[in-house]
Amino acid sequence: MVHIGIDLHKRESQICWLDTDTGEVRQQRIQTRRDRLEAVLGGVAPADVVIEAGTESEWVAQCVEALGHQVHVVDPNYAPMYPRARKARHKNDPRDADALAHAGARGIYHEIHRVSGARRQVRQLLTVREALVRTRTRYIAMVRAAVRSEGLRVASGTAETFVARVRALALPVGLDEGLGPVLLMLEVLETQLRVVDTHVAAVATTDAAMRRLQTAPRIGPVTSAAFVAALDTPDRFATAGQVASYLGLVPKDDSSGDRRRGGHITRAGSPRVRYLLVQAAWGILQGRETADLALRQWAEGLAQRGGRRVAVVGLARRLARILWAMWRDGTDFAPVAGRTPSAGGHVIDAVLVA
Repeated sequence: MVHIGIDLHKRESQICWLDTDTGEVRQQRIQTRRDRLEAVLGGVAPADVVIEAGTESEWVAQCVEALGHQVHVVDPNYAPMYPRARKARHKNDPRDADALAHAGARGIYHEIHRVSGARRQVRQLLTVREALVRTRTRYIAMVRAAVRSEGLRVASGTAETFVARVRALALPVGLDEGLGPVLLMLEVLETQLRVVDTHVAAVATTDAAMRRLQTAPRIGPVTSAAFVAALDTPDRFATAGQVASYLGLVPKDDSSGDRRRGGHITRAGSPRVRYLLVQAAWGILQGRETADLALRQWAEGLAQRGGRRVAVVGLARRLARILWAMWRDGTDFAPVAGRTPSAGGHVIDAVLVA
């Protein structure tokens, strides 16, 4: 049987053919384009193809699959795939492609989950939104610093009303003219953010899972869309603990022999989802809504033992576990009066889920 390893790069990629029946190994370098992949891999007998996960991996995998080959998109950090390269103490593209082909022949690889097309589109939409928010934040900080340099201060308020609050100030003529283009850009950014938020809200309304997650406290369209897009499907995970670990919300473990030492959270997985869950946790801890009561009481108890920052991260972790349980079981959030979530239930606070 023929096994193919493709070492993908933005402009050019290295392909290695390994025929396990004859032992023949062949290498070829091609441009990373759809037409070149079709020309080289099309019209040949179906083969087993191994590709490292990366920016180009999904469209390349779909292209190669359409040619009749079986594709495995694998974790590039899985060290056992590269025993020969590690032993040689140096690497290059032909060696990497050869290692991928041999890993495919031996079955020594860790295949990753490939996100569905619909979820990838949501991720791209949220990435655009994130870029707009980041740009807005940077411009707001720049304008605030410029205003402060003249002994003035912008009144407190939301980011959406920032430009109006700046225009309400009696700015010196030079500063007013200098900030004009930035304020205009902020207005454009705000308009585009509203467009993106409307799009996200529409997606979250039409998706049953996203709608369901919004019944939980402080979970809106953006957070629910980010959570669902990051996990793709609840069936990927056997337990809620795996979800919390996947999102980087569990403490690092530094243990050896009799020594047991915990650390900060791992921060693995999606930074976007982790940030949004932490923001939701802050909202619950600082809020006064009845629907948040059980979670707020649990977090306040944790804050008394470890401080508010620890409590917020713990609550974000608990929220991730609850959202996954709601999604898995197809149930909406329904708080039960007078009951506080336990610290470690297997069903993840079933008292909170109808």
